[in-house]
Amino acid sequence: MPDIDSTNGARTPWQVTRSVWFAMFMRETVSRTMADRFAWFWMIFEPVAFVGIFIAIRSMIRGDRFVIGADFIPWLIVGLMGFFLFREGMNRPVGAVEANQGLFAYRQVLPIDTVLVRIALEGLLRSFVFMLFIAGGVMLGLDLFADLPMLAMWAWLSLWALGAGMGLAVSAATALVPEIGRVVRMLSLPLMLLSGVIIPMALKPYHIQQLMLYNPIAHAVEFLRLGFFENYKAVHGISLLYVWLFALSMIALGLILHLRFAEELKAK
Repeated sequence: MPDIDSTNGARTPWQVTRSVWFAMFMRETVSRTMADRFAWFWMIFEPVAFVGIFIAIRSMIRGDRFVIGADFIPWLIVGLMGFFLFREGMNRPVGAVEANQGLFAYRQVLPIDTVLVRIALEGLLRSFVFMLFIAGGVMLGLDLFADLPMLAMWAWLSLWALGAGMGLAVSAATALVPEIGRVVRMLSLPLMLLSGVIIPMALKPYHIQQLMLYNPIAHAVEFLRLGFFENYKAVHGISLLYVWLFALSMIALGLILHLRFAEELKAK
């Protein structure tokens, strides 16, 4: 289907939307990576700092003995990077509508466009940072080659979709009720602890494991680790189908909220 209407040369809605997304993507990219001279430093330093701190803590309690089928440091890096992908997909869209309020004077720009662009950009940036970690880890002799690359990529995509769904829903809710954004940001650390990112789920009592399995992030993180470490002993009962059902439900909810309250979001 051609982008130009052959009858009058007018642009089609898809071409207009594509142009809007491209322009906003370039704007967000410059803002995210160049507005702050330390932007790239913090994107890389944060996971490095987390890894260093938890390695020090776990080394004191001999925590590396409790990860079955994987070395502790690569296991920790993979889990942290997967969780950060979800976290940024959920948190970064918060405030996107307010930050781009001036653009809504153009009728081609909708509030949901700003959110979708941020979600896509964060996914690309986090994927690039993860590849840097993999390259650096391999050069340092760490086992960061994915044993099952297709499973690893699918789990990575699942975490991105999960974060995207939460980001869509939370961004609309926060634009309407700002206090929701503060609560969501406060949940980052508890979610990390409840997702088995730092301490293996297998170490928890059975009834705690069953409660943690209600959390779709835990399922996706475990599958991501399975993709990198074929012999890793993941907790029984994980399912990527559960992750995608949750992600698609949140994406649908987010789209509904943005469509239903589009005018209210523009007027904020």
